[in-house]
Amino acid sequence: MIMLDRSVRGLQGMESMSFFGDTALAVLFANTFMMFLVALWLWLWLLITTAADLLSRKDISGFRKALWAILVLALPYVGIFAYILTQGTGMAERRCAKAWEAREELRAMASFSAADELVKLDRLKSRNALSEQEYLTLRERLLA
Repeated sequence: MIMLDRSVRGLQGMESMSFFGDTALAVLFANTFMMFLVALWLWLWLLITTAADLLSRKDISGFRKALWAILVLALPYVGIFAYILTQGTGMAERRCAKAWEAREELRAMASFSAADELVKLDRLKSRNALSEQEYLTLRERLLA
């Protein structure tokens, strides 16, 4: 009976222990693991962004795309940062052009036309809902 009592007391003390215990090693392990997860998330995000831009480009040959892909995969962070530093301006321009194309496609599907909007602006001006300056600004924006 006494033997059983000692074993139960020994198990009660072990319930609250973690794998590393409450030591500085546990804190170091947790912090290192979190930094690894953040670095992995950052690399995956940059990899997807870079790969999407690289594969959608029409201005470079397949051979140059393959060289960039090998560099990005062989030297992960160096390759991605080299691509972003050398092609970053072009990435931004291509993304802006794609957004503009999507906007124009949406306007075409929604039957949006500048003429319809000009008629609406004329109606608003005739009701005095817009000042002359607002009207001219919006008209210039539509015609641009």
